[in-house]
Amino acid sequence: MSKGILYTVSAPSGAGKTSLVNALVQSNPEVCVSVSHTTRPIRPGEQNGVNYHFVSHDEFESMLAESAFLEHAEVFGNWYGTSQQWVEQTLASGMDVILEIDWQGAEQVRKLMPDTVSLFILPPSLPALRQRLTGRGQDDPAVIEGRMNEAINEISHYVEADYLIVNDDFTTALAQLQALITSQHLRQVVQADRHKNLLAELLNSQ
Repeated sequence: MSKGILYTVSAPSGAGKTSLVNALVQSNPEVCVSVSHTTRPIRPGEQNGVNYHFVSHDEFESMLAESAFLEHAEVFGNWYGTSQQWVEQTLASGMDVILEIDWQGAEQVRKLMPDTVSLFILPPSLPALRQRLTGRGQDDPAVIEGRMNEAINEISHYVEADYLIVNDDFTTALAQLQALITSQHLRQVVQADRHKNLLAELLNSQ
């Protein structure tokens, strides 16, 4: 069985990262999303173990001490981390894994797993980004301003990603994301491993 491919997907809050990834996973049974651990309070409509593993600061610090995270970062005063054991086991089973993380986490993952494919999703404009954040109706104006300021810093790290997608039209952006996944599985090194028996037969036919 071929090993799965690990992807990091980063974007400023409100760029549509989660919606795109969710749509991709729903149409591709061989791709899954890692459920991160976080100390962030649960939001309306979220479920523990589905959106995140919601843990206390003490629990998070205990996992850090045990080196349980592939990556971890502090964002807006809350901690987020990805279980290294879960990622490695899932990749070994042949499933692709997507990590929805910020640029700090993506940088940590690349150092530990250099074969990781990194993607950055951009909003079509700052006004569009502000409109999306405001349309959620979950945060007060001060929080939105903080997210807008942080977005500029986040966007500046696009240069560290392997691929860029501008999420202007959702259907187009999703098609581009699907094309990215397909292209990674068509790389020579991946195909050669998947079809090693066929290649051996073709090359030893004489």
